[in-house]
Amino acid sequence: MIDHNIFQNKKAVYYTLGCKLNFAETSTLGKYLSEQGIQKASAGEKADFCIINTCSVTELADKKCRQAIRRIKKQHPGSFMIVTGCYAQLKPEEVSAIEEVDLVLGSNQKMNVMEYLLGNEKTAVTPVKEIKTFVPSCSKDDRTRHFLKVQDGCDYYCSYCTIPYARGRSRNGKIEDLVKLAETAGREGGKEIVLTGVNIGDFGKTTGETLFDLLKALDEIETIERFRISSIEPNLLTDEIVEFVSHSKRFAPHFHIPLQSGSDDVLKLMRRKYNTSFFKAKIEKIKLLMPDAFIGIDVIVGVRGESAECFEETLHFLEILPFTQLHVFTYSERQGTMALKINHVVSPKEKQERSRQLLELSGKKMKAFYLSQINYPHKVLFEQTQRGAKMYGFTENYIKVEADYNSDLINKLAEVVLGDFNEEKTALTLRAIRV
Repeated sequence: MIDHNIFQNKKAVYYTLGCKLNFAETSTLGKYLSEQGIQKASAGEKADFCIINTCSVTELADKKCRQAIRRIKKQHPGSFMIVTGCYAQLKPEEVSAIEEVDLVLGSNQKMNVMEYLLGNEKTAVTPVKEIKTFVPSCSKDDRTRHFLKVQDGCDYYCSYCTIPYARGRSRNGKIEDLVKLAETAGREGGKEIVLTGVNIGDFGKTTGETLFDLLKALDEIETIERFRISSIEPNLLTDEIVEFVSHSKRFAPHFHIPLQSGSDDVLKLMRRKYNTSFFKAKIEKIKLLMPDAFIGIDVIVGVRGESAECFEETLHFLEILPFTQLHVFTYSERQGTMALKINHVVSPKEKQERSRQLLELSGKKMKAFYLSQINYPHKVLFEQTQRGAKMYGFTENYIKVEADYNSDLINKLAEVVLGDFNEEKTALTLRAIRV
């Protein structure tokens, strides 16, 4: 039994890098520590504990983690520094060797932090093959959305990726438990929930259920206005799910689908589970049923084996594809991945140029999509964030909307007619509004 008194009046700060799943886990960890007496420090308040939840998807991510550790320690001198997350799981010795770090916790240990605070170990990391636990969580961000963790781990061993080595095998929560978490979020005032996981399309492996079963159950929760599905593999985004979203009561017409390359040769080198023809048909299916759907696509540039010809195939493929936005990632060498066996290496200069071209294409596609929505009615969920005299929110199909600040609109769904771009060309304005 933990003596909570020894932690009374202690303060903690939290810093999260990486994916939405990390943010959900940090929130759950914060709630747990609060129950033990360790409260979140206010802005400008010195903390007794610093908890950093790290990412390790690229070498740049590792570098950002190290920088964050040192920066936050300077802001809170004398604090106890705890580092967890993917970087801690993959490279515990490297993280432990950082002077400012007091405790390193792997993926299996992060939710048992109190046990290690009371112990003498500096590093506690379970071998990835032994990571089997799943801790569901539903967290609120600093705006209005909640993130519901429904799945963790990945059984896909893509040649460039270390995530399976950091997160372990695919596993998930029970639909019954996840529905209860979502219902609680609704009772607490939540309006929108994003489903998060490492490979959420793989949901159900440990419970004998399916993602489609989960979506149907969540769609019946009357206290939640809107659900979004986060990143989902194209081969796991079934026609059944697409058709369901097209007529569901609460699931938004918003998809985030990793392509990674528009070259079939590169997709094979990446060990992806589809080809470009399959991907194109999936996008066209979505657009046929939901013409106004927002479709975000992940692409990696400069992977080993991506010749100039292969990149041109990717660029041409994306030019004719009806997507909305690209998330462009520059390939980073990761120790222990199969991609290191591929001979052709792309220079940093060429990676930068390829990234520039794709970002330019993304900007054009995004602008065209926004223009297509002007003068049409939508529902906007406004956020608390205030920038100057303006506030912001998102439509069901993920269009960013700017409005004059009005505290009565915070966390409210407003029926609007969209106007033209704002001055910075970063959001659409309102032509009309009705709460």
